[in-house]
Amino acid sequence: MRIAIGSDHAGYDMKEQLKGFLAKRSIEVLDCGPDTGDKPPEYVAIAKHVAQQAAAGQVDGGILICGTGIGMSIAANKVPGARAGLCNELFSVKYAKSDVNINVLCMGSRIISQRMAEEITTLWLDIPFSGGRFIPRLQKISELEVEMRGC
Repeated sequence: MRIAIGSDHAGYDMKEQLKGFLAKRSIEVLDCGPDTGDKPPEYVAIAKHVAQQAAAGQVDGGILICGTGIGMSIAANKVPGARAGLCNELFSVKYAKSDVNINVLCMGSRIISQRMAEEITTLWLDIPFSGGRFIPRLQKISELEVEMRGC
């Protein structure tokens, strides 16, 4: 399994610790930045890169971390094919993955602990997409993306 990961300066420490957590699970990590937590990076570009990797299937999913997770999720969802979900607790991540099949997990480092981030990540990685009645719903999302490109 291969996961792309990125953050802003607020999420840098959590990103770095998650990289080690993922490595312990034998997951290959593609770090899309930043390389340091010293100054605010251009987080929109990082979100775009992670979301593009996930949407294109070049990785099995993406993880984005900022202070709240909101900015990263908004930016990632602008990428066609990305289904980014902001999940700062376990209930949301369970259904975001099983029902919506999010391919980009967004979290807020100023909202949750490192331990909670690891629990959320574990659930996101382990829970399967339910398929079935949710497949037509995802198709409608894809159709909306195509429709909105013409606006």
